[in-house]
Amino acid sequence: MTVSDPGKEMHALVERLYPLCRSITGDGVRATLDIVGEYIPLQVHEVPTGTQVLDWTVPQEWNIRDAYIADSTGERVVDFAASSLHVLGYSVPVAATMPLAELRGHLHTLPEHPSWVPYRTSYYKPEWGFCLAQETLDAMPDGDYEVRIDSTLADGHLTYAEHVVPGQVADEVIVSCHVCHPSLANDNMAGVAVAVFLARELAERKPYHTYRFLFAPGTIGAITWLARNAERIDQVKHGVVLACAGDRGSLTYKRSRRGDAEIDRVMQYVLAASERPHRINEFTPYGYDERQFCSPGFDLGVGSLTRTPYAGYPEYHTSADNPDFVSPEAMADTLAVCREAFAVLDRNRRYVNLSPYGEPQLGRRGLYDALGGRSDTKQAQMAMLWVLSLSDGEHSLLDVAERSGLPFDTVAAAADALGAAELIKA
Repeated sequence: MTVSDPGKEMHALVERLYPLCRSITGDGVRATLDIVGEYIPLQVHEVPTGTQVLDWTVPQEWNIRDAYIADSTGERVVDFAASSLHVLGYSVPVAATMPLAELRGHLHTLPEHPSWVPYRTSYYKPEWGFCLAQETLDAMPDGDYEVRIDSTLADGHLTYAEHVVPGQVADEVIVSCHVCHPSLANDNMAGVAVAVFLARELAERKPYHTYRFLFAPGTIGAITWLARNAERIDQVKHGVVLACAGDRGSLTYKRSRRGDAEIDRVMQYVLAASERPHRINEFTPYGYDERQFCSPGFDLGVGSLTRTPYAGYPEYHTSADNPDFVSPEAMADTLAVCREAFAVLDRNRRYVNLSPYGEPQLGRRGLYDALGGRSDTKQAQMAMLWVLSLSDGEHSLLDVAERSGLPFDTVAAAADALGAAELIKA
């Protein structure tokens, strides 16, 4: 029997998605969603160019077929076919011959990392350009070069997709990841892969909350989704933006704008209880799409989970962010934290003690007998007493776990037992 290895499977998905040329619109996004759709069913949305979305407007759609810089012999010294990073994202078409001195104004390099190619874009300002290794530019002699970018900017659509895992209640947890970056593995194909496998796991678990997975281009995609769902936004109770999910750094959780949202507390608790190396960062209005979900008009309880945060590693937004940079083990670890956190979120309830005057007699209800033989008998007994003590309709099971110092699973199991004995109710 073949044993599933989610880490390796996620890495294989990253490798498959990596070569595609993505942007905030266009066929690269659709091709990406087609592949994701082989793993989980998707509802794909197409929003026309010119659509007003909050304070923004859906831009023209960008597609590219070919691009290169060729020397006097016709040899392509920079070739889009070798890497989608070689072209400035959203470059307008160009077909010209020009001297290197003129061409330099359209070239982007990383002198501090001469063998790496940077990732650059110009979404909302008509521009064209190429990204290349500094060592490639250094090897280009003066002279004329043929420059060609075979691209189109035309009215079309912005494309995004949703996958919903139905829960026992309509209250939603948003899991968001961006699908606009071209050949960058950690940022953010690793986030996409973790989201896909998390969705598959949740579907098998039949969760309490409804989980809505969003696969959308960064910034404009989240803004578009918010604009199109403003009337039902009250259903969103919690959320996490997944990004940079596969590098070998320790996990980092960035709080929501509220700072004390339930998801913030759950993530902090799970990371601390697991004894994983981790960091908890306060909210800032810069980063990924948590800043859209947390904007003051919506003020959703949405945080961000990464390993090394954006711009926190030299490979960020460069050709060095390739499939070798991300590891199956790191992605599996990110997936595990999401799994653990959502398990706590789904079981975190507030209860009312139905026998609040004095301590109820647990023995005659068989609750002590049910603990016989357990290795954690004492912990389980204490968990029952703590749940009874704090079941006042104000304290959640997470409150109980934090105050008592007992594992959340032990507290939740105690609540299940007390509920079955009709001593507490949610």
